[in-house]
Amino acid sequence: MTKGLTHRQESVLQFVLDYLHENGYPPSIREIGKNFNIDSLRGVTVHLDALSRKGYIARGKTPRSIQIIHPAYKPANNVRMIPLLGTIAAGSPILADQNVEGLVPVPSEMVRNIAGSFLLRVRGDSMSGEGILPRDLVIIKPQETARHGDLVAVLLGDEATVKRIRFGPSDVKLMPSNPDYEPISVKQEDARIIGKVVGLMRDYEGMAF
Repeated sequence: MTKGLTHRQESVLQFVLDYLHENGYPPSIREIGKNFNIDSLRGVTVHLDALSRKGYIARGKTPRSIQIIHPAYKPANNVRMIPLLGTIAAGSPILADQNVEGLVPVPSEMVRNIAGSFLLRVRGDSMSGEGILPRDLVIIKPQETARHGDLVAVLLGDEATVKRIRFGPSDVKLMPSNPDYEPISVKQEDARIIGKVVGLMRDYEGMAF
């Protein structure tokens, strides 16, 4: 038996490890409960809370946020599970559960230990001149400000768009890099910057994400 753990806690830890190895992301609380025939979510979180207190795992507030942190069990591949956002309701917290489509494993080096990093899926080819193509995932460093010319994610209504930003006296221009598209001009107060693009992931087969 693993030192300091009950038999059930050790079994839950091993299930999380096996699931991570097979899928590249952690199981949900419901999946853990189903595996161990635990009917209530609370019945699962009791074990997860114990594993957290004893230094084996850490948990965030987003779905599938279990991380193995104990040196003896931490996976050799150094990855972080980063939330992939879908439609973002205007006015809601960016990482609210209803905005998160899932978690994607990303090499830790790509997020540079940036707290709160998230992913957005690119729709359309307006930024093809930057080498950003449809279905790419862009890694976003959360921030509410930007410099003139930064490549940023901006929330317009409930849709996030990735563009180069240019500031005018009273307006903001969101610049595409594909000549087939016109710049988007909005008032500064109507352009909510949600982050800066710091990386990109591409799956040529369309299977991973």
